[in-house]
Amino acid sequence: MGQVQEQIREKLQTALAPTFLDVIDDSHLHAGHAGARPGGETHFTVHVVSAAFSGKSRVDRHRLINQALTAELAGGVHALAIIAKAPGE
Repeated sequence: MGQVQEQIREKLQTALAPTFLDVIDDSHLHAGHAGARPGGETHFTVHVVSAAFSGKSRVDRHRLINQALTAELAGGVHALAIIAKAPGE
């Protein structure tokens, strides 16, 4: 697991206390595309299940994740695909 991937995991754990969290580095799928760098860690998919999402819209769920990852999104992370669900969904 790369450094950025681990930072994403730690920040989402802290911010959302998820019951499920998967952080996938998809950078190899984007080699040669905009934002890609040698060594990867530019394109990620996060799958998060958290009670923090209960009663929240899809947009609000994405906002919570984006707020937790402000530094990463302003830095080297070019793309973030998000799957955000409440428990039982």
